[in-house]
Amino acid sequence: MSASPFILTPLMPGQPNGPVLVRRKPFADERGAFARIFCAEALRQIGWSDPIAQINHSRTGKAGTLRGMHYQRPPHAEAKLVVCIRGAVHDVAVDIREDSPERYSHVGVELSAEAGTALYIPEGFAHGFQALTDDVELIYIHSAAYNQAHEAGLRHDDPALGIVWPLPVTGLSARDAGHPMTDPARQQP
Repeated sequence: MSASPFILTPLMPGQPNGPVLVRRKPFADERGAFARIFCAEALRQIGWSDPIAQINHSRTGKAGTLRGMHYQRPPHAEAKLVVCIRGAVHDVAVDIREDSPERYSHVGVELSAEAGTALYIPEGFAHGFQALTDDVELIYIHSAAYNQAHEAGLRHDDPALGIVWPLPVTGLSARDAGHPMTDPARQQP
């Protein structure tokens, strides 16, 4: 294998198969710059093993907007690589693996176009983000296609998750506000 086009930083070092911060290593000269967004060979070492099933693009207009916390249940569980191509986000992955000693723990990192960062999120994690700037754009590379019958989510403000969002939460969809709490007794009517 040639030199990796990425700097890979595991975010849950004690946990196998956890989220990984992926920083692109650009090649730059007087013409501009070039960097790989996805390389199956390089990402195989952190757990990406499936073919790409779907690539999505999202645009978020206002800082403070929150999307998430989304995941797909088996047999349509998915790994994803979330790449920031414009602006900056606070990106969060929550461990929802039933057999994990870190279940419901989370990691949060800033992704930005300027820093050339992405987040690899393996199967068994819910994902969400908050826009830190106006006019954010993300590319999502998925190992499984979207399946509406298997989509699920967690509440962004569930006390059991303990996620601290850097900005006041705005722009939350009715769907995301309606995700359940991890403890049904905390569910609001």
